[in-house]
Amino acid sequence: MSDNTEFVKKLRSVGLRPTKQRLKICKILFDRKNTFHFTISDLQKIIKTKIEEKVSLATIYNTVHSFKKKGYLKEISINSDKSYYDTNITNHHHFLDEETNELLDLDDNDISNLKIKKTIPGKKIKSIEVLVKIANNN
Repeated sequence: MSDNTEFVKKLRSVGLRPTKQRLKICKILFDRKNTFHFTISDLQKIIKTKIEEKVSLATIYNTVHSFKKKGYLKEISINSDKSYYDTNITNHHHFLDEETNELLDLDDNDISNLKIKKTIPGKKIKSIEVLVKIANNN
């Protein structure tokens, strides 16, 4: 388990007071070797199993959105009412398994050159993220 110092700094850098609950949320998100994709609902379930005390949905939501706003998390919108959050903030793409609702990383190098032929006046392309939906063959 990592020292709390890095988590305290991370919370303070996004303008949040490092409460016991926020520290635990921060550890769940960032004390890991592998990328973590989650919805707010997924995170709420994980917190319920790992943290003995109750953490309000508002605390979870505000903590996640503060990390996202600061650039520590990336939001992947699937549709108007479903978003995943990703701890891997590098340029990459995703597979979405429609049967399991699992989001899997797809490396930037695994996508050939994309050409966007349309522009919007007064706007520039900030990034391109590909979402590949997959399902079983049968």
